[in-house]
Amino acid sequence: KYLEGGKVAGGQLVDQRFCPRIVEGELRMNMIGDTCTGIIHKKPKAGGISAVGGTGSIYTYYAPDAPEFENLMADFSGKNLPTLMANLDLHNEP
Repeated sequence: KYLEGGKVAGGQLVDQRFCPRIVEGELRMNMIGDTCTGIIHKKPKAGGISAVGGTGSIYTYYAPDAPEFENLMADFSGKNLPTLMANLDLHNEP
């Protein structure tokens, strides 16, 4: 289904390396500009390898200032975020 109709119809495929630590889950930092509005921990169901919706994965929602992620947010905000758009060659995007 992802490739149905080709690129013109919005078909897409992402080829990426398998990350064995996916069983620990992944974090999504919801951002508006340079402000984090929330953090989501997406963890695959037991025995699963995908944390996308509809697969039985468990979503846990955290406030942007959750103490569990204080160091991660400080590093991201202080080190990565200031250069992110330039590193992606998106200098003129909001």
